[in-house]
Amino acid sequence: MTAISYQVRLGDLHAHLYQVTLTIAQPRALQILSLPVWIPGSYLVREFSKNLQRLQGQQGGQAVQLIQLDKCSWQVHCATDQPLVMSYEVYALDNSVRTAWLDTQRGFFNGSSLFLQVHGQQDAPHGLELIAAAGLPSWQVATGLTPVKIGRKGFGHYRAANYDELVDCPVEMGDFWTGSFVAGGIPHRFVVAGAPPSFDGARLLADTQSICEAAIGLWHRSHAGTRAANPAPHASYLFMLNAVADGYGGLEHRNSTALICKRQDLPSKGASPTKTGAATASGTVPALSEGYTTLLGLISHEYFHTWNVKQLRPAEFATYDYSQENYTELLWFFEGFTSYYDELLLRRAGLIDDATYLKLLGKTVNQVLQTPGRKVQSVAQASFDAWVKYYRQDENTPNATVSYYSKGALVGLCLDLTLRHEGKGTLDDVMRGLWLRCGGGPMTQADLAAVLQAAAGRSYAKELARWVHGTAELPLQPLLEQHGVHVLKEPAALAQALGLRVAERAGIQIKVVLRGGAAEQAGFAAGDEWLGLTVGTGKAATRWRLNKLDDVLLYAATATKVSACVARDQRLLELPLVMPRGITSWRLLPRDKPLLGRWLNAP
Repeated sequence: MTAISYQVRLGDLHAHLYQVTLTIAQPRALQILSLPVWIPGSYLVREFSKNLQRLQGQQGGQAVQLIQLDKCSWQVHCATDQPLVMSYEVYALDNSVRTAWLDTQRGFFNGSSLFLQVHGQQDAPHGLELIAAAGLPSWQVATGLTPVKIGRKGFGHYRAANYDELVDCPVEMGDFWTGSFVAGGIPHRFVVAGAPPSFDGARLLADTQSICEAAIGLWHRSHAGTRAANPAPHASYLFMLNAVADGYGGLEHRNSTALICKRQDLPSKGASPTKTGAATASGTVPALSEGYTTLLGLISHEYFHTWNVKQLRPAEFATYDYSQENYTELLWFFEGFTSYYDELLLRRAGLIDDATYLKLLGKTVNQVLQTPGRKVQSVAQASFDAWVKYYRQDENTPNATVSYYSKGALVGLCLDLTLRHEGKGTLDDVMRGLWLRCGGGPMTQADLAAVLQAAAGRSYAKELARWVHGTAELPLQPLLEQHGVHVLKEPAALAQALGLRVAERAGIQIKVVLRGGAAEQAGFAAGDEWLGLTVGTGKAATRWRLNKLDDVLLYAATATKVSACVARDQRLLELPLVMPRGITSWRLLPRDKPLLGRWLNAP
């Protein structure tokens, strides 16, 4: 028996309750217990203790005194010479990758939502027993934890080296689809909950295997281009995908990932491509649906995190403090560079062609260029403020901050293309150099600067100051053109041209008014409903009811000035709107395919 052991039962499925028993072999006299307030990888205080109920403890069959210290921690008065047994329930009805879920169809949980931390013994071995429910004979278990004694379906005993490992290995339970493959000599398992009958599991396995091979090859390739001797950081890997009617997201873990996607985005049996992509070094690339391409990008992103944030990680995350925010300025590197590589690896794996990759990259470029907040906040500041800005977005977010995912990806792009243009290696070399320098462990920006200087033979301090800690525009166009990409600037979509983000459900609802745009200058505000348009003046004026945003172009035609009728707090307002001209978005096109190939086909 381990020093700390947990037993999890599927309590009341209709009430969505897990029953948890915690046994501490040798408790302290005043034993402190606490539940995390956040989960690593998702930088928001989520207050998991709000779902904990009926907490009680006993020793030798006698109740012990329990005092709550704050929102998520308790003190237990107990003897030190006999085990302390705590029992409680956890409500689980969050169908996301971050917390816990339980109903008659499926069970899933992250340990940060279920397992009280035993203070003073976090580094001791931890055990977990999963108890099968008698009425659910078809349910199976999937988890990255090390099995000790389990049954054919996976229920039974598991162990973790410490609390960090325990809560970093989520558990999937249910009657799910499962398949496996080997990549880089490492066994990988994929489980899918909620898949429809049309689901093509073989296709998903083959495509994911290609992604994993590309990632392993990137991180563990020697300078001679062969697989390096240093092993991958995981002996096995588990993908857990929850297919739902509407949802998207992922959360990385040390040897697994939890994913969620729309069922319609899964590959379907018999759905052969109706067209093919352009020829690449690996041959002809079959066209993928947009939804499935997005899913593969998510898989690539979370798998890349196995190295970049779970092992190579901010020095501030060397030891997690689960009781409060953990700040770092480096999310632009760990999330941003991962975002740069996720779609690039799809290209290298032969799953998408050059044109598709450039289309995806162009989307990221436009996301950043169409965010006024990029001129207000640096991407390093955005990383530090993730706890209160990125994860708490409102109507002003695009005007006040920038995404460390999107801009961080473009910083990675600029570094990669600059290194290549100067003939000083690639960002791949830098990532491998960081892995070796930091021993696959905590790193700082100084480590990145040192590896860049070693690779390029010069300092990159100026670039890091401008691109990461400043708000200067990135040199995207010249760098892209140097690598065989044509930047076509074409008229922006109407919403972007006006400086609006809207919802078109039963009319036009204004969600965001972008700083400096035509809509802001006219007086639009978030929360307005755009009802109509007046074109012309006096007796020549025509008035139109709007149902969708494109109606504006239909009725305004060539008019340069119109009047917008909006409803705000049940008042009707007339706003003078100057129709914008000259607002563009970028479209990236292949110009020099051999030159482009030296970047995109890089081993």
